[in-house]
Amino acid sequence: MLTFEDFKGRDPAWCPGCGNFAIRKAFIEAMIELQLEPHQFVVVSGIGQAGKFPHYIRCHTFNGLHGRAIPVATGIKLANHKLKVFVVTGDGDCYGEGGNHLIHAIRRNIDIKVFVHNNQIYGLTKGQASPTSVVGMVTKTQPFGVISEPLNPISLAIGLGASFVARGFAGDIEELRKLIKEAVMHRGFALLDILQPCVTFNKINTYEWYKQRIYYIEKDYDPTNRELAIKKSLEWEDGIPLGIIYLKQGPTFEDRNPILSKGPIVEKKPKIEKVKNLIAIL
Repeated sequence: MLTFEDFKGRDPAWCPGCGNFAIRKAFIEAMIELQLEPHQFVVVSGIGQAGKFPHYIRCHTFNGLHGRAIPVATGIKLANHKLKVFVVTGDGDCYGEGGNHLIHAIRRNIDIKVFVHNNQIYGLTKGQASPTSVVGMVTKTQPFGVISEPLNPISLAIGLGASFVARGFAGDIEELRKLIKEAVMHRGFALLDILQPCVTFNKINTYEWYKQRIYYIEKDYDPTNRELAIKKSLEWEDGIPLGIIYLKQGPTFEDRNPILSKGPIVEKKPKIEKVKNLIAIL
C-alpha cells in the first residue's frame, strides 16, 4: 500500500503559506488513491515556483526551459505513451512564455495532463505581472498598474476544443484532489487551472478574496455542452466557478498516429540494416 512517504522528495523551499504546499499534498494524495507508483509517471516542469514542484516529489522528473515544459512532455509521451505524463507549471510559464505550446498541445489532444499553479503573478522573479494579473495591479514592473486585459485560460482552452478543462482552488485540498484524479483518469489532453494564492507578492487575490467569490458548479451542470461551458468560463467578478467546466471524448494524438497506435516507440527494436542502408545512400 502506497503512503505519503513513498512520494517524499526534498523539503519544499516555498514561502510559508504558499498555495503550492496544498497542491503538492493534493497531488500526492491523488497518486496514492490511484495507486500510481513513482516509477509509473513523470512530472515535467519549466521555470518558476511551480517549476520547483518535481524537486519536492519522488518520481521521474524533467526540468525544461522557461515555457517549454509542454513540448518536453510531448516528446516523452510520444516515446512511451504507456507512461503517465504530467506537466506542472505556472501562469507565467504556461500562459506567457509557453502559450504557443499550450495551443498546439490542445489541438493535438495528446494524452498529457497540465496542472497550472495560477497565482496571477511571477513569484520566482519577485512579483512582476503575469498574463492572468488583473487590470490595475501595481507591480515592480507595472508601477502605474497593469493595462492589459488578463488572459482567460478556461475560455481559451474550451474555444480550442480541449477535451478536459477544469478549475480548482489550492484552499480546498479535498476537492482539488478529486479534480486531479479526474484529470489523470481522462483519456486525452487535460488542463487543470489551479487558483493558487501567492502570499508574498499578490496582495489582491488572497485566500480570503477567493473564498468570497468561488463556488462549485451545480451537480446538474452538463460539461459536455460547449456553449454552456463557454458561458461558464466567462464568469469571474460575481462568482468564480470551480470543477470540470468542459469535457469531451475523442481520439488522442496517439490514436491517430499509425506508428504510435502499434505500441510505444521505446519498446520497438531498432532495425540496424535500414539505418546502414540509409547511411550508404548518403
